[in-house]
Amino acid sequence: MTTGSAAAVVTDHTRLRRGDVGRYVLLPGDPGRCEPIASRFDDPRLVASNREYTTWSGTLDGELVSVTSTGIGCPSTAIAAEELVQVGADTLIRVGTSGGMQPGTRPGDLAVVTAAIRDEGTTMHYVPEGFPALADVDVVVAVRDAARGLGHRHRLGVTQSKDSFYGEVEPDRMPLARQLHARWDAWVAGGAICSEMECAALFVVAAIHDVRAGGLMIMSGGPDAEPSDAPFTLDALLDTAVESLRLLIAHDRARTGDGRG
Repeated sequence: MTTGSAAAVVTDHTRLRRGDVGRYVLLPGDPGRCEPIASRFDDPRLVASNREYTTWSGTLDGELVSVTSTGIGCPSTAIAAEELVQVGADTLIRVGTSGGMQPGTRPGDLAVVTAAIRDEGTTMHYVPEGFPALADVDVVVAVRDAARGLGHRHRLGVTQSKDSFYGEVEPDRMPLARQLHARWDAWVAGGAICSEMECAALFVVAAIHDVRAGGLMIMSGGPDAEPSDAPFTLDALLDTAVESLRLLIAHDRARTGDGRG
C-alpha cells in the first residue's frame, strides 16, 4: 500500500480509502453489475474503478453500504477481500452466477452458500488443505430469509470453487477428462449444489481476518435442465442480495443497539 496518513492511504488494486465503503459490501464478479446493484441503494455514487475492480457506495436504511466487483476467480477475489477489509469492511457477500449441480435445479434458482469446496489454488497460500471454507452463520440466515421473504426458489448448500471454467464446461477435451468427471460426480454425490470460482477464497480470507462472509448465486440449471427452460434475469439475485443487507443491518442494530455487529 502507499504511504501516508491512515485516511489518505489508497489500496493498491481497488484504489479505495478508508471511508469510501461501508462495512457491508456486495461482491459481483462483473464490473458491469455494480451499477445495477448500486441503483438499488439510496444515493448511489461511483467511488473507484481500476482494473477489474469497480466500487459504488450508497445507503440502505441510513447505513453506508457498497458494491465492489472482484473479476473472475479466487486470486482477484482474495485481493478484493483483503483490500476491502483494510478500509473497514467486515461483511462481504459474493453475488454471482453459477452452474447448478443437483437434479431438479431450474434455471434462475438461487443458491444460498453455506461452505465451499476448495478446488482451487489460492487458498493453499493461506491455510493448509484440510482447513474448511465456511460462510458466516448470520450471513447465511440473512440471505436465506431474504430469498424466502421475496418468494424466490432457493437451495442451501455447498459450492465447488474451481480455477478452470472450461475444465468444468468442456471436460471431455481435457487431458484429465476422466479425473475431472470422477471428481465432479463425487461433488454431486456429496450434495454440492453449484459450481463457481470465488467463494472459497472469500470465505478463507474472511476467516483469517475475523470478518463475516457469505455467498448468493443464481444457477443456470441442473443436469436435467431442458434447453427449452425459460431464460432468467438477474433481478431475483440482485434484489435478494440487497434485501440480505437490509436484514443484516436490522439484525446488527438489534443486537448491539448502535448498528455494530
